Amino acid sequence: MLEIACFEITSAETALRSVADRIEFCAEQQLGGITPNIEEFRYLKSAYTKPIFVMLRPKGGSFLYSEDEFLQMKQSLIDFKKSGADGFVFGILNSGNTVDEARNRELVELAEEIPCTFHRAIDRTPDLEAAIQKIIEIGFKSVLTSGGKSSAMEGKEQLKNLVEKYSDQIEILIGGGVRSNNISELKNYTNGTSFHSSAIPSYEQFANEDEIKKLKSRIS
Repeated sequence: MLEIACFEITSAETALRSVADRIEFCAEQQLGGITPNIEEFRYLKSAYTKPIFVMLRPKGGSFLYSEDEFLQMKQSLIDFKKSGADGFVFGILNSGNTVDEARNRELVELAEEIPCTFHRAIDRTPDLEAAIQKIIEIGFKSVLTSGGKSSAMEGKEQLKNLVEKYSDQIEILIGGGVRSNNISELKNYTNGTSFHSSAIPSYEQFANEDEIKKLKSRIS
């Protein structure tokens, strides 16, 4: 399974026309992705059939949110759900960078049957396994992780461990610097089956269709 992270509509259209399995739609790459524009999302849903997972993140930086920001996340979820979102991507932490059980559960329950991915906020937690166990219990269907490191290649030992222990309970979505030149090694080393990439080559701004083809062919 190949998911392409798309930070604007040009990349989203490239990825939705490509061999990718689904996209994660967000905005503002320099902030690490925030909630996208709903009108752009509605356009994509009207034009393409591939699944679109929507990031719910009101700001960049930390994954601690004020009450107002949390209310904003809830409202965004409701609005995107009505507009046909196929999945949601979010992650809320407490001040000690542990998983905020109550708020994440509230969003998962609000999403109802729509699957939720806990994003790379997980890589900020002090105990990755404890965090994964918690988000499984909350009801997340996927977790996007680089194994607690700044890139998947650096975190491949931990990713292998997570795939071995938890992939029967949650989709371990391997992300963080995943490109066509390292995806085969990551797949072979971790035994992972789900990968996440922006598919943006060095010195380019947008997702590249050839890069998406190479990524897909190397995990097929």
